[in-house]
Amino acid sequence: MLENLLSAGTLTQILVGLSRTTILFIVSSGLSLILGVLRIPNIAHGSLYMIGAFSAYTVIQFLGGGTLAFWAAMVAGPLVVAALGFLLERGFFSYLYDREHLMLLLLTFSFTLILGDLVKILWGSEYRSITAPPIFRGSAEVFGLPIPQYNLFLLLVGPVIAVFLWLVINRTRIGKIARAAAVDSEMVSAVGIDVGWVFAFTFVLGCFLAGLGGALVAPIVSISLGMDHSLIMEAFLIVIIGGLGNIWGALLGSLIFGLTQSLGILVWPQFGIVFPYLAVVVVLVFRPKGLLRSAW
Repeated sequence: MLENLLSAGTLTQILVGLSRTTILFIVSSGLSLILGVLRIPNIAHGSLYMIGAFSAYTVIQFLGGGTLAFWAAMVAGPLVVAALGFLLERGFFSYLYDREHLMLLLLTFSFTLILGDLVKILWGSEYRSITAPPIFRGSAEVFGLPIPQYNLFLLLVGPVIAVFLWLVINRTRIGKIARAAAVDSEMVSAVGIDVGWVFAFTFVLGCFLAGLGGALVAPIVSISLGMDHSLIMEAFLIVIIGGLGNIWGALLGSLIFGLTQSLGILVWPQFGIVFPYLAVVVVLVFRPKGLLRSAW
């Protein structure tokens, strides 16, 4: 078994599996922001991820495919989801921040059902797929191991997004205000800052990240109804074990999920999906508040 784990093919599979870590991180970081600042357990986050994938598919089909269409889809898909998130936040959530978490939870669950039906109306229930642009086709060598170029691209995107989010949260005025509002929104309002628009910015940014995750995953999975179900469960677990609102915690939790899943499939293929959840149990036993401290 050790020889199998150390083989070149196995290491390649692990590298490819880790590319999914990028998707998990991008989606869970958006969920972590919304949970950390607005205290909204947004179950509909997975539906927004799904809409991002379908939107990217539509843009690529409309533009006829190719490299330009791909980059346009990577921008347009997340922006569509961000615009939808803005409408949801301004139209519904902005009136309910002082309500019980259970009401917010039920509201996000209702949006999951509504958005699922919306996807079915607009795109139907058939499976869709898109191909990576020519620039990302084929494979490249990493440490002497072949890895698909698109998966390598995903591995590089993750750290870039992490640094960008850290800069937004810790080095920009709106990020610092959002952190302060998460701790004491009344005090922030008392100094003349419109907390409502700070919350709107945070919610829209979280939705944009969900849409970006959906757009990025579109070339490597089947785009279909239900693709949001398992993803939202994994995203919530990653946020919990990483630390609420902690971007680096979301990245670490995503790495744990990606690595344990890849290794689990190699060690015990029939039950490979169980290994990430076992890792979550182990983490919560020893670190009930998460691997890293809550950022808020």
